[in-house]
Amino acid sequence: MGSGTNTSNYYYNQLGRRQQEAYHDIYEGLMSLSASFQVPALSARELTDIYFLIRLDHPEIFYTVRFKYRSRQGADHVELIPEYIFPKQKIIDHRNALEARIKKLCRPAEGLSEKDKELYIHDFICKNIRYDKLKKPYSHEIIGSLGQGVAVCEGIAKAVRILCDRLGIWCIIALSDSNPEKNIKYRHAWNIVNIGGQYYHLDATFDNSLGRSAAENCGTDPGPTDKADKADKAAQGQGNGTEDARAAQIKSGKNQQRSSAAASQGDIRYDYFNISDKQIFRDHEPVIWKVPECADGQHFYYLEKKLSFTKKEELEKRMKQAAKKAKPFLFHWRGGYMTREIVKDIFDMIEACAVEKGLHAAVSLNWPQAVMLVNFRKEVEAEPVRLEEANEGELYDAEE
Repeated sequence: MGSGTNTSNYYYNQLGRRQQEAYHDIYEGLMSLSASFQVPALSARELTDIYFLIRLDHPEIFYTVRFKYRSRQGADHVELIPEYIFPKQKIIDHRNALEARIKKLCRPAEGLSEKDKELYIHDFICKNIRYDKLKKPYSHEIIGSLGQGVAVCEGIAKAVRILCDRLGIWCIIALSDSNPEKNIKYRHAWNIVNIGGQYYHLDATFDNSLGRSAAENCGTDPGPTDKADKADKAAQGQGNGTEDARAAQIKSGKNQQRSSAAASQGDIRYDYFNISDKQIFRDHEPVIWKVPECADGQHFYYLEKKLSFTKKEELEKRMKQAAKKAKPFLFHWRGGYMTREIVKDIFDMIEACAVEKGLHAAVSLNWPQAVMLVNFRKEVEAEPVRLEEANEGELYDAEE
């Protein structure tokens, strides 16, 4: 399962010579499914980091997450013994099934533009993968995200990475550390892409969580489930044609109208689609390993779709239209820092638009990214402004 871009050794290139030797030996050993092999004698921490970085660079290695090793005092090399999740033949079978799955997913998008390929991948993730709160072992790998339809952030980022690779989009996986002081229990993984010569952050996990949470709060179906029959069909590359239809919609030019409408109604969220360092690090911890600077903050999704507002008067016009149709409306605010006073001021305006039509407003707020999703109700909500949490899987539970 080869790579289609020049990022296959991104983290390899950050290592020293001796570490690169270990990286190469481990990669070759894992690809050949060797029971054990020799690697340079490095510290346990170095070998552990390299083992992890290889799997960030090569998501196709989905069948091992840890290893043991034997060493002799003074020896230049150690014997590394991978712990494989499956028997060798099962790994080969899964490889073949995933290869067929990836080819099938990518085929409809091959004729799209670079940005539309990225949009296709993002929307596929948000519609077809559920966050695995039980954190099964395979949920960290593409066999969970692309084979079973469930994953944690790492498995989702790896799915984005391998699909981008196949469609010729420059893409890497970024990783931030945990931070118990901020209630962040686990590391978090997302992607950085290069679109039109510029680097951007893309966090499909956070958008996935926000979209599903919004759909559940509205009482609608957020997308396919992870039932066994669907997972089995996915693993065998058997779809229902939705990917082909989505790609055709994008290619025909209907995507501009469809995606704007879907975004404005919160069907799929794009709060973390092509955003800058300044935007992403409002609610993401610093990265552990070096990644490219993402300086462009003028091409994020909501701005390009004319769903980002700086003036309350402009927002009020759009809000009145939404209230008239009683349809959800999602928007981004960039008219200054979103203080409590500004939130109250905006909500009061939204509620006034709703009351004019005999309705009331219920607002979900992604505060760090200044994104609001407005729903219109017949009754007053007990909590008219609800704070959203995009990071549903990496936080400590309240009782811990």
